[in-house]
Amino acid sequence: MKSPVVKRSIVVAGHKTSVSLEEAFWNGMKEISGLRDLTLSELVGEIDRNRQQGNLSSAIRLFVLDYFRTRATAAAPPDAKPQA
Repeated sequence: MKSPVVKRSIVVAGHKTSVSLEEAFWNGMKEISGLRDLTLSELVGEIDRNRQQGNLSSAIRLFVLDYFRTRATAAAPPDAKPQA
């Protein structure tokens, strides 16, 4: 059975590193980088510089989650109740 986690090499701040993420997170990163007119490497570099702790893969997952959660909240009707 093929793992849902995809490992890719990426250059961050001039250094090549490997990042393991589920395909959905890679797709989210591509969407965000396109909307922000950044390369994937530039976006990952930004995430890397701003992370407080943990490994890079975890920081990317949290970034993507926060990005889409914020976008969903902004698009919700004013009277919508938050889901638990």
